Amino acid sequence: MKTEELLVERSGHVLTLTLNRPERMNALNHGLLKKALPAAFRDAAADPEVRVVVLTGAGDKAFCAGADLKDAAETGSIGGTEGPSQGPYYRGTPTDFLRVGFDKPVIVAVNGMCLGAGLHFLADADLAICADHATFFDTHVRVGQVFALEAVGLLRRMPFGEVMRMMLLSGTERLDAQAALRMSLVSEVVPREKLLARAHELAATIAEFSPATIAASKRAMWAALEHGLGDGLEHGWREIYRHWSHPDYLEGPRAFAEKRKPRWTS
Repeated sequence: MKTEELLVERSGHVLTLTLNRPERMNALNHGLLKKALPAAFRDAAADPEVRVVVLTGAGDKAFCAGADLKDAAETGSIGGTEGPSQGPYYRGTPTDFLRVGFDKPVIVAVNGMCLGAGLHFLADADLAICADHATFFDTHVRVGQVFALEAVGLLRRMPFGEVMRMMLLSGTERLDAQAALRMSLVSEVVPREKLLARAHELAATIAEFSPATIAASKRAMWAALEHGLGDGLEHGWREIYRHWSHPDYLEGPRAFAEKRKPRWTS
């Protein structure tokens, strides 16, 4: 799948998705959030050749400037997540397609400014890295919007006080790349010209491992954040028990003992 607003490219087992609205700082409109991105992740989930997804933005000025307010003014909806079919409250996030039911690793490579709804990608990513010129901030309250969904997601990565500060200062102060690293918002900072190459290097390494094992491990870890320690451990054991019947459970030890490359079952 390829659209003007989302570039999709696969190399080996790695799928690269690029938000392609650099003239709008890769801001998210209805077409991206409700059509192109969910479709790309559905296709990736169904394709056994895809083992890792790398998500980035076009250009080097901005990774994602959040919701496109011009689009919102025209459609009457910011992000397009509202709707009576969701019940009285919508309990997900605009980037549910990235996290809910998607078991393959997602690496987010932040190539510039990341703000507002763009922070959802960081909150829901499995691995996030950024270029050394990247900045992170939020402007919800400045434009009369509630900073809630992004904040809830970020609280799983960052200290409460830092997320509160981000909300209260509303873009008058920005986290630079090194601050984001210290706060665990990202796990690595690289020179801007090496960002995508490093993301692909990490993805290629991950793609060498058992897809089934990674999927089960990912589900267990995210469940721990969703349900707390007790339920998380129980869920983790269920994933372990389920994996014992998968071919990769014995293929890994056999390959190690035989000093050969594993032949994973997709």
